[in-house]
Amino acid sequence: MAERSEKVGSAEGRGEAPGRGRLEGRRILVVGGGQEEHGLEDPPIGNGRAMSILFAREGAAVAVADLNEGSAEATAELVRAEGATAEVIVADAAEEDASAAMFEGAAKALGGLDGVIMNVGIGAGFAIHGTSAEDWDHVMAVNVRSHFLGCKNALATMRDGGAIVLMGSIAATQVMPWPAYAASKAALESLCRQAAVEGAPKIRTNLLHPGLIDTSLGRLASQVSPLRDQVRIPAGRQGTGWEIAYGALFLLSGESSYMTGQTLVVDGGLTIGPRAG
Repeated sequence: MAERSEKVGSAEGRGEAPGRGRLEGRRILVVGGGQEEHGLEDPPIGNGRAMSILFAREGAAVAVADLNEGSAEATAELVRAEGATAEVIVADAAEEDASAAMFEGAAKALGGLDGVIMNVGIGAGFAIHGTSAEDWDHVMAVNVRSHFLGCKNALATMRDGGAIVLMGSIAATQVMPWPAYAASKAALESLCRQAAVEGAPKIRTNLLHPGLIDTSLGRLASQVSPLRDQVRIPAGRQGTGWEIAYGALFLLSGESSYMTGQTLVVDGGLTIGPRAG
C-alpha cells in the first residue's frame, strides 16, 4: 500500500531544512501558489504553497498568483515569515488578458522576473465513457491553455538567465482513470520542448512530473478512486509537497543551468517499480 507521507526521513521532505541561498536575489512568480484544502481539518501542504515558502527560504522574492485571493494571501504571509518579499496577484491564468496582466504585475512588483512556475491543473470526468465533451474542453482550457499563456508571457517578460518550470504529472505517461487530465499533461511535454527551443539560449524551460503526492487534492483523488492508495511505490510512501518543491527549486536554480526542454520525474520510483496493489 502507498502510505501517505508520515514516514518521511529527510528534513527536506518534511520542509524543515534550512535555506542555503540557492535562489538568492532571484524573483519568482508562482502561478497557483494558493492551496485548496477540500474540507480537510488538517490538510497537508500543497505543492504551490510549499514551493512559495521554499523559494523564499532560499533567498527569492515571490509573487504568489492564484484565483483564490484569501488562499494566496495565506501563502504570502508564510513567505513573509521567512523574511522574504511577497506579492499577491489574483488572476485566472487560463485567460489571455488576465495572464498578461499577471506577468506585468509580478514583474512590476518585484522589479523583474527571473523564474516562473506554472502550478496549474484540474481534473474532470472519469474514464472515457464518463468524460463529457464539456469535461474534456474545460480541462484542456485550464491545464494546457494556462501553461501556453504562461510560456508566451514568460518568454516576453524575462531576460537572460530566466527559467520556466511547467507542472506536469506522471499521468502523462501512464494509463489513468482521468483521460482528459492525463492527455493535458502529455501535451505539456511538447509545449516544454517548444518553449525551450524558442527561449534558448537565454531562457530555460523544463517540466516537472510529480508522482503520487500527499496533498489535499491527492486525498480527494483517493476518495474518488480508492485504488490510488493501494499502489505500490518503491519508496514505500507517497511524496510530500516539499519534495516537489525541491524538484522545482533545482530547475529554477543555477544548478540546472545546462538543462532545458527536459522532464524531471519525482515519483519515488513509481514509474519504474511494481504497480500491483
